[in-house]
Amino acid sequence: MPKSRLFGTDGIRGKVGDLLTAPLAMQVGFWAGQILQTDYDAALGKGKIIIGQDSRNSSDMLAMALSAGLTAAGLEVWNVGLCPTPTVAYLAHTSEAIGGVMISASHNPPEDNGIKFFGANGSKLSTELQSRIELALRGESDFIPTLQWGRSYHRPELVSSYLEAIQRPLLPNVHFNGMKVVLDLAWGSATQVAPIAFTQMGAEVICLHNRADGDRINVNCGSTHLEPLKAAVINHRADLGFAFDGDADRVLAIDSQGRVVDGDYILYLWGQALRQVHQLPDNLIVSTVMANLGFERAWQQQGGSLIRTDVGDQYVHAEMVRRGAKLGGEQSGHILCPHYGVSGDGLLTALHIAALVQQAGISLAELVSHSFQTYPQILRNIRVEDRERRLNWQENDLLQQAIAQAEIAMGDQGRVLVRASGTEPVIRVMVEAASAELTQHWTDNLVLAVEQYAR
Repeated sequence: MPKSRLFGTDGIRGKVGDLLTAPLAMQVGFWAGQILQTDYDAALGKGKIIIGQDSRNSSDMLAMALSAGLTAAGLEVWNVGLCPTPTVAYLAHTSEAIGGVMISASHNPPEDNGIKFFGANGSKLSTELQSRIELALRGESDFIPTLQWGRSYHRPELVSSYLEAIQRPLLPNVHFNGMKVVLDLAWGSATQVAPIAFTQMGAEVICLHNRADGDRINVNCGSTHLEPLKAAVINHRADLGFAFDGDADRVLAIDSQGRVVDGDYILYLWGQALRQVHQLPDNLIVSTVMANLGFERAWQQQGGSLIRTDVGDQYVHAEMVRRGAKLGGEQSGHILCPHYGVSGDGLLTALHIAALVQQAGISLAELVSHSFQTYPQILRNIRVEDRERRLNWQENDLLQQAIAQAEIAMGDQGRVLVRASGTEPVIRVMVEAASAELTQHWTDNLVLAVEQYAR
C-alpha cells in the first residue's frame, strides 16, 4: 500500500504488478462490498453489483480478483465483460444493483490499469465512501465485516440495453443517412458498440483500430493521438470523425478540414442547441480550470455563464448537481448531459454531435468556424516517477516562485495551471495567453522549473 492516498481523481489507477495487483484488487473488492452494503436491506436478497472492463491484458485478472472479493463480501456479481465505462454507470443506475465497478485506466498506456466505482445512482462513488473503503483496507477502521458469500454471473447481454438507451432519445426523428463518419476506437472498449450505433442510425462508417487489443490500447491512436483520425477523415473525404479513449467515456471530434473539435467546442455547440429548445437552465455550462478563455468569453457574449471546477469529471458533476446545470464537461472530451445520461459518455456525446450537425443542415466545419477562436494554449506533461514527490509538489518554494513570476508577468493577458495528474505519473503544466509568443515563453520557463524539481 502506498503512503499517499490510494483513491485518486478517477478511482485507483497505476501500473499493474506495481501498485495494482490481484491481492490488492481482491481486498478492494471485499472492503468495497462490505461498505456498499452498509445501507442495503438484506431482506431484499443478495445485493448485486455490475463489473465491466476494457481490453487491457490485465483486466481479466483484476476482474476475477475483484469478483472474488465482492462475492466474499456477500454480493452477487454481474460481469458484463468488455464495455464502455458509461455502460457500467447506466446499468448501476437502471438495474437493482447497489453499485458498479469499471476496470480500466482510461487513456493510459497498456501496462496501466484502474478500478473505479459507481454508486447505485450511476455517479462515481463519493469521496466519503472512497475514504471509508481505504481506511478499512489500511486496517484503520473499526468497521466489522460480516462473513457471507455471493455468486458471480456472466451477463454480456446487458450491454445491448445500454446501446438501445443512448439511441432512444434520437430515434426515429434523427438519422445519419448520407453521412460518412470515421471512428477511431483505440483498440478498446468502444470497438463493439460504437460501429453498431452509427451504422444502425444510417451512417457510412469507417473504423480505425477496431479490435479489442490489450497490447495496443491507446497506443498512437484514440483521443490522445489524433493524427491517424485526421488523416483518415481527409483521405476518405468524410463529414466528420470521432476518437474515443480506451474506455470510451470521452470523445474528441475532427471536422472535414482536419481540425480538432475538443470538449470546449462540443460544450459550446451543444450548449447553443440546448438553449434554443429551452433545455439549458440559466444558460449555464460547467467546465474546469482547463477550459479555454476564448470559449469562456464567446459563451459570455452569447449571454451564457461558465463555472469552472478542478480538473476531473467528478468535480464537474458535483457542481452541476449543486447548481442544477444540464451541461458540463472537460476540454479533454468528458461531457455530461443529464438530459440523456448519468455519466460522461463518449459514444452518447458523439451521437448527439452528429445529430446536431444533421439537424443544422451545415457541416461541423462550418459550425466550428462560426463559433469562437481559442487563445493559444500549451499543455506539457513532465514525468515524475516518485509518487510522493509528484503529489507534494506544491510544498516546493522554487516552483511556487516560478508560477508567481509567470502570473504577475502575464496579468490579465494569460493564466497558468500546474497540477499533479491523478491518473498518470506526471505533473501537468498549462499556460494560456493572448499571444503564442507569450504562451511559449512562460511554458518553457515553467517546464524547466518542474524538470529541475523532478530530478
